[in-house]
Amino acid sequence: MLQWLKHYRRDQLPGDISAGLVVAMMMIPQGMAYAIVAGLPPVVGIYASIVPPIVYALFGSSMTQSVGPMAIISLMTAAVIGPLAPAGSALAGVLAAQLALVSGAVLLLCGLLRMGFLANFFSRPVMSGFTVGSAIVIAYDQLHTLLGAALPQVHLPSAVLGVGSLVLLVLARQYLSALLKRCGVPAVAADIAAKLAPMMVVLAGIALMSCTSLAEMGVRTTGLVPAGLPQLNLASSSQHWGVLLQPGLLIGFMVFLLSMSGAQALALKRNEKLVSNHELVGLGAANVASALSGGFPVTGSLSRSAVNFAAGANTPLASLITAVLLACALLLPTGWLALLPMPVLAATIIVAVLGMLEMGILRTAWEYDRGDALAWVATCLGVLVMGVEAGVIIGVALSMGTLIWRASRPHIAVLGRIAGTEHFRNIERYPAETQPEFLMLRIDANLFFGNVEAVNERIECELATHQSARDLVLVMSAVSSIDTTALMALAELNQSMKRRAIGMHLAEVKGPVMDRLRNSTLLQQLNGKLFLSAANASDQLHSSRDVA
Repeated sequence: MLQWLKHYRRDQLPGDISAGLVVAMMMIPQGMAYAIVAGLPPVVGIYASIVPPIVYALFGSSMTQSVGPMAIISLMTAAVIGPLAPAGSALAGVLAAQLALVSGAVLLLCGLLRMGFLANFFSRPVMSGFTVGSAIVIAYDQLHTLLGAALPQVHLPSAVLGVGSLVLLVLARQYLSALLKRCGVPAVAADIAAKLAPMMVVLAGIALMSCTSLAEMGVRTTGLVPAGLPQLNLASSSQHWGVLLQPGLLIGFMVFLLSMSGAQALALKRNEKLVSNHELVGLGAANVASALSGGFPVTGSLSRSAVNFAAGANTPLASLITAVLLACALLLPTGWLALLPMPVLAATIIVAVLGMLEMGILRTAWEYDRGDALAWVATCLGVLVMGVEAGVIIGVALSMGTLIWRASRPHIAVLGRIAGTEHFRNIERYPAETQPEFLMLRIDANLFFGNVEAVNERIECELATHQSARDLVLVMSAVSSIDTTALMALAELNQSMKRRAIGMHLAEVKGPVMDRLRNSTLLQQLNGKLFLSAANASDQLHSSRDVA
């Protein structure tokens, strides 16, 4: 807690100040936009960007993570509270805060129980498929706001403003940074300026609304944004706690996963170490703080954190500065925010989520592992067809299912000696020589209840193929653990080999595995010997056969 503050250096301050200012300028339109995605009043997005990052700075372990509203979590929030309360209503705000409280409590509990390892159970392709599906859903849902009417109808003034803003933002994303660099602007400044394009477009939209008659022509604006800091929120709807529990668990899981993926990418650039359990506590506390300050579920944003990093952030002080600046924006007159045109805000949302349509992982998975590629497609389609919550469940199920399926089918190699050496290799990959009197198999996986049957079947299959073999050598160099079920299966295999007058031998058993085996009767009853290496096994068994 606050380790970064104890070691803070004066030379870190300029970077933190510049990053805090830049991210604050981003957060005003972004926070309001993501609140709208969640079905909440725009100001709630700013509330969720003030207290949560302050609390995260106390407990989190990332130096550059920017915590606040995020597109996917906002969409998940909308999917949960949408059927329970009208968008923008007081009840919707209460339910969103309850959802943040549930998610925060789950994250805190997982952090206290040191369950940070859970982040490893969601594969990259599945995560990418979920992200792409969510981005498409968000972008589609904003089309009616962008065009000023429900499709296929179009409100022309709104559509011109919205589509024009969309084109400007896309052009800025693609070309502004390069253009500024050609004009002599330093690379870092050019990149930051391109990231601030949404704020510039928003300000231009506000200026248009203030000096033209677009409002009279029917272009919608955000409306009155209440001034003042967020107040302590203790309101709740008692009959909805049970309904919010399961989605709160899912959102908490996604908050942790999204935050860790972004924070790890930035930490690697600076050779910093993240502590997953500290991240759980930090994110949990941030969500509890969001609930108590009238916000909704928050997480670390990769895009916003990247801007924070590029703008010079050295420590969480940058996020504290951002929070203070946003608080100041609410303390000052907020009338200018009321003029923000909704089509422009929709354009910023669409451009932001289109940046999430990264197809590189799908291409890589298709070329490397078709199973992962199919998991990507299934998760993406699950989000599009069945909804966000179903997409999360499908993604987790596919990740775990793929892991179990692969673990249940371990690779087993028939080994032979490379001529003139003591090296034994897979005969399917190397010109290795085998001996007809013994069969040597290398098991390339830990042995547990889920794969031991498949291992036994493969051993029997190879014995049927090598009928002249009088010795079976199991090379255990890749086996790091053997559970009770696998131990009993090995004992049964040993008895079967004994009945068939085939010696069963173990070679290259790892120390931790040997320590466990000594606590069993397998070694005493072994119908064969223990060998230090495959070469020792081959030499001794060959010699003993020659003597016999």
